[in-house]
Amino acid sequence: MSRFKSHSSQGISRRAVLRGAGVTMALPFLPSFSAFADSKTPPVFPKRFAVLFMGTGINEEQWSAEGSGADMKLTGSLRVMEPVKRKINVIEGLYNQHSLGHGIHPAQTGSLLSGVDIQKGAIIHSGVSMDQTIANAIGQDTAQSSIVLACEQPMTGYHESNYSLAYSSHISWQSPDSPVPVEVYPSLAFDSLFENRGSLRNMSILDRVKDRAEALSRQISSTDKVKLDEYLTSVREVEKRVDGMRKVKETADDQAKLQNRPAASMPRPADGLPEDLREHARLMCDLIAIAFQTDRTRVASLILARDLSAQIYPFIDVKDGHHAASHDNNSAAYERITYFHLSQLAYLAGKLDSMPEGEGTVLDNSCLMWLSNMWIGRKHDNTRLPLVLAGGLGGNLETGRSLNYLQAGDENRKVCALYLSIMKRMGLKLDKFGDAVAPLANL
Repeated sequence: MSRFKSHSSQGISRRAVLRGAGVTMALPFLPSFSAFADSKTPPVFPKRFAVLFMGTGINEEQWSAEGSGADMKLTGSLRVMEPVKRKINVIEGLYNQHSLGHGIHPAQTGSLLSGVDIQKGAIIHSGVSMDQTIANAIGQDTAQSSIVLACEQPMTGYHESNYSLAYSSHISWQSPDSPVPVEVYPSLAFDSLFENRGSLRNMSILDRVKDRAEALSRQISSTDKVKLDEYLTSVREVEKRVDGMRKVKETADDQAKLQNRPAASMPRPADGLPEDLREHARLMCDLIAIAFQTDRTRVASLILARDLSAQIYPFIDVKDGHHAASHDNNSAAYERITYFHLSQLAYLAGKLDSMPEGEGTVLDNSCLMWLSNMWIGRKHDNTRLPLVLAGGLGGNLETGRSLNYLQAGDENRKVCALYLSIMKRMGLKLDKFGDAVAPLANL
């Protein structure tokens, strides 16, 4: 195994790392690696967590799940989860108490993943979000503690409620006073993920590790060689799409310089972002999938459409922008918006479920959470939150269920109790989180 590097440590599955000029490329678990490991104990696969967010609620008339397992009945927007319904949990009736009664939009979003009171005025103050709490606990085991992505540029300034629009633009917070900057450019997220820097960005990652990949292929089983080839092909496919986005961004940067303004301040697609949201969202999901498969990180967040979103949807025949459409959220048009965004969870879950890992898949060792900051957009009603989980966290989370806490009483339907439950299943030792002092019952 002299041509590539492997590593094994307690609680981490055996991996191999290909190194080339200016790049480190971790590989997914392959059974052949066990033959090279010092220990013969069965590998323990890492647990991963990702959150996908869509702002301003769903069509409440098209959101229903009943039953469990193969008999679970999904209607409306949730129909898109049908292919993976045995591996999801649809959870209804949870709420974030500290986001009630403080005004609309930013106040309903700023502590969505932390469950604390946020602050009005010039000084922003929230709480460390649950994804970053996980990253702080397990991030030292991976090259990146987390990746924080978005399909839409963040906003600046203040809402009419005197809350900063930073609360509407971010869900991941690294400290009470600082949200994690979102990466909206797929090319920059890809380069960061693969330590792809400088002039080498114009050279294919696979070309730089080609010799080592070929050497590795000669040392593993024929079955694993097929898996390795499939993986390298999938990386190359994403790399090609990212390269196209890189050229678009470079053109935008050149135009921005001529106008003496930052590219991010220009309207889409002049800012260098993909014009088609379908392409943008799918590419960001692919980056999360690669990051999880190769153990580059175990924590990710993706804002598909922020609160007060300006996203447009000509490809599903919606005339209004996202925020305006949410004021008629029980319309067929807004149901199509919800279906589209939930389809990103279905896509990511399906992709992870196609990646073998031991006796299961990468999805089986992950937890993906999709949620919004409201239930009914036209009323700005966030007394309950739409929420779907996918994945079983290595057998620690039962799946294939519809769970309803709406009538359980406010003390028993805190969304922070769900967060606490997830974090405990990921190995974090916490007595409380946000306003929750106990895990969610019956999860």
